[in-house]
Amino acid sequence: MPKKSNKEQWRRGRRQGNIETREFQYYIFCEGAQTEPLYFRGFKQHIEDNPVYRNLVQIQIEPHVGNTIGVVRQAEKYMAEHRITKGRVWCVYDKDDFTAKDFNGAQHLADSLSNKTNDLQFHAAWSNECIELWFFLHFANYASNNHRSEYIKFLNEQFQYHGLGIYQKNLENIFEILLMNGNPKLAIRYAKNLLSENKNKEPADIAPGTKVFELVEELATYLPEEEKRYFLK
Repeated sequence: MPKKSNKEQWRRGRRQGNIETREFQYYIFCEGAQTEPLYFRGFKQHIEDNPVYRNLVQIQIEPHVGNTIGVVRQAEKYMAEHRITKGRVWCVYDKDDFTAKDFNGAQHLADSLSNKTNDLQFHAAWSNECIELWFFLHFANYASNNHRSEYIKFLNEQFQYHGLGIYQKNLENIFEILLMNGNPKLAIRYAKNLLSENKNKEPADIAPGTKVFELVEELATYLPEEEKRYFLK
């Protein structure tokens, strides 16, 4: 879970009206407690270092540790409890060993919540099988439906090649590692190709596949120019 002091500081900001005045508001809910939150906190930190968007963009990241639909339900509950009526809500979760029903259901639930209002939009940034597929695509294209252990094996090889040791789920600098040693722009292209090749299929049937790139593309628009070029054309 995030440090208590950070969360309390964010809540104080809400009481002071800081969030409501931001033009762009993102709420990211993650299935995992470490890997995904750490990755997106990298975006948050770099965006906050950008003087152009520092006072315009609010990003709140909430770990969850639960099943796929539970992430979307948590996001829905959080928005209601905090009376947040405007923003972009992203639910980040993996297929892992969850059932196809739950995995597909999370996407359908996010879509149905978005249909209620244009001001508060829910999006599903899923990965089948896991977020490591998205990391993998920073180094190479991949289209084989293999177990997630293959992603870890490949990432270990890449990390060792770049003198980074071995891949671990709790790397606090995973954003910087992928930015400086991988190719985010190619990762986006490869991820788009995987979805295009499996058009009109349910998420559980797109293996491998990931929609994390959709959230990444949005956040990358707020990065400092010298970093944005690694992601966008």
